[in-house]
Amino acid sequence: MKRRGFIQNSILTGGAMVLGSNFSFASGKSDVTAPAFNLKYAPHIGMFEHHAGKDPIDQLNFIADQGFTAFEDNNMRTREISVQNEMAKTMQKRNLEMGVFVAHKIYWKEPNLASGDSEKRTEFLNFIKESVEVAKRANAKWMTVVPGHVDLKLNMGYQTANVVETLKLASAILEPHDLTMVLEPLNFRNHPGLFLTESPQAYEICKAVDSPSCKILFDIYHQQIQEGNLIPNMEACWDEIAYIQIGDNPGRKEPTTGEINYKNVFKFIHSKGFNGILGMEHGNSRPNKEGEQAVIDAYRKVDNFL
Repeated sequence: MKRRGFIQNSILTGGAMVLGSNFSFASGKSDVTAPAFNLKYAPHIGMFEHHAGKDPIDQLNFIADQGFTAFEDNNMRTREISVQNEMAKTMQKRNLEMGVFVAHKIYWKEPNLASGDSEKRTEFLNFIKESVEVAKRANAKWMTVVPGHVDLKLNMGYQTANVVETLKLASAILEPHDLTMVLEPLNFRNHPGLFLTESPQAYEICKAVDSPSCKILFDIYHQQIQEGNLIPNMEACWDEIAYIQIGDNPGRKEPTTGEINYKNVFKFIHSKGFNGILGMEHGNSRPNKEGEQAVIDAYRKVDNFL
């Protein structure tokens, strides 16, 4: 039987085809919004460009219509203020929660926070002050901090003391605004030579800083490579984890493309009562619209853990 007015851009939700959706990116309105997920998975700006185009506002509207309730944007700090404000309005309108953005310049090849260098410390703290204003505009609660490269001229104990002291000063800036920097350990393969690499190390630092404004960003992709033993390690440092990021291994693509049993990992996270954001900081395993739909379908599959 022929149906007049069949809309080609219908949305797949829960394995069923929803017919007749009439979506307008410019207006941010849709007749059909997919059901929400069990956890707050957060796509990043750029993940669905083939569906939504390059405009971040259109991308936010597309993200919301797929049932996602959060997103993250590493580059928010460097966007024009007018764009930050417009994105914030769209987030409020579409009930999207803002995830992390990168709070500062990251030193990938030379030491900064670990060195104890006073100029590098001042630079970092100025970035934190600037990021407070970004967070206010974007209604963000979390910002990513990477302490940078190791200092090969200093014993690790001294480096740790330098990092802790700097993060205490940063926490004093963030605490009055109820903002949290999340420390991200990164794996040795993608980022060789960095100071912060493992979750127990991040846990030790957070305990030493002893502030609600200094917590752990547990990136499952990085920690699968660096230390494995994912669920026990998350359990061990759970009280300091404020934010989680996702990526399968090998490849750093969407869940179901690698070795990590994400359905079980997400079931564990849900069982802990986690109400925070899980950033989708990974690439798409396939190109174009097909690849973007594959990402959405993968999250529907692994989110089915109840």
